[in-house]
Amino acid sequence: MYIVFAPVQIKEGHKTDWINGILQNAPGFLRDEPGCMQFDVIQDSVDPNQVWLYEVYKDEEAFEQHRHNPRMIEWRETSKPWRIDGQTATRGATIWPPDDRWS
Repeated sequence: MYIVFAPVQIKEGHKTDWINGILQNAPGFLRDEPGCMQFDVIQDSVDPNQVWLYEVYKDEEAFEQHRHNPRMIEWRETSKPWRIDGQTATRGATIWPPDDRWS
């Protein structure tokens, strides 16, 4: 599995907009992208404007398909004024659970 752990710093005053938008989009990523195995949105416990995306894809190709999905492109553009760019995602592969445990 291909993992993306991405920080998102939301600009002051835009958290509600960003959260509402991701809650509308995240279920669609899972439903409409066969290679998207998990898409979690995690609230930072210290900074109320920091969230983390934990995404699991079948492979790197599935992640690239996600990045080019029209829903993702639209969300990225819509949310751009609400977030601070420049944070770098961590990418990797699962050790546990093994790939054959994902369904």
